[in-house]
Amino acid sequence: PLIGRLMFELPEEMGLIAVAVRQTQGKGRGGNVWLSPVGCALSTLHISIPLHSNLGQRIPFIQHLVSLAVVEAVRSLPGYEDIELRVKWPNDIYYSDLMKIGGVLVNSTLVETTFHILIGFGFNVNNSNPTICINDLIAKFNKEEGTELEPLSADCLIARTVTVLERLIDVFQEKGPNGVLPQYYKYWVHSGKRLRLRGEQGPLAWVVGVDDFGYLQVHEEGKGVESVHPDGNSFDMLRNLLVPK
Repeated sequence: PLIGRLMFELPEEMGLIAVAVRQTQGKGRGGNVWLSPVGCALSTLHISIPLHSNLGQRIPFIQHLVSLAVVEAVRSLPGYEDIELRVKWPNDIYYSDLMKIGGVLVNSTLVETTFHILIGFGFNVNNSNPTICINDLIAKFNKEEGTELEPLSADCLIARTVTVLERLIDVFQEKGPNGVLPQYYKYWVHSGKRLRLRGEQGPLAWVVGVDDFGYLQVHEEGKGVESVHPDGNSFDMLRNLLVPK
């Protein structure tokens, strides 16, 4: 894409973001196609991360920071704190633990001692079909709680996501994973969840948390805690499975 070529031409201190109204050739994890109609918040953001920094040594964490930034973009707004928007490891945004509402894809290129990161993120703001959108969640909350929260716009949420992400990166660079994990756990869907590894007849395990490199930690019954790499595994939330892709 154009942004991928431009990112090496601009001064390092200059940010770069592409915002799409509609996407017909978007990409998901594992080569999946990501189709996004009007009504979604769609962006590709370029950031530079020094290799010899807290985040540069833990690049897999970036997708978690972006997912958290999307959720915080909504839930840090006064009055919107209880909208049931959550993060799912490694790179999805969910309505509670029920259905996907958006996702994140990160590509990194190391040039000398700098990672050039392209972050693609998209989430459903206005489309009630085929699943649910953020403004549906707000309308549902208003109905249940008697509030009058305004619907949100895609442009506003993209801007807020980028602002929150910048703050999260700064905190991570200063304090490492422990600077952001408490907030990540506050919003993630996996606390105390039991699952099967590698298939429906696989061993039973419990989700423990995320390790210092952003890998999922699970405690297998009768064994110790082990870390699971996001690139080779995927969560099936409906069946509580952690399976190889």
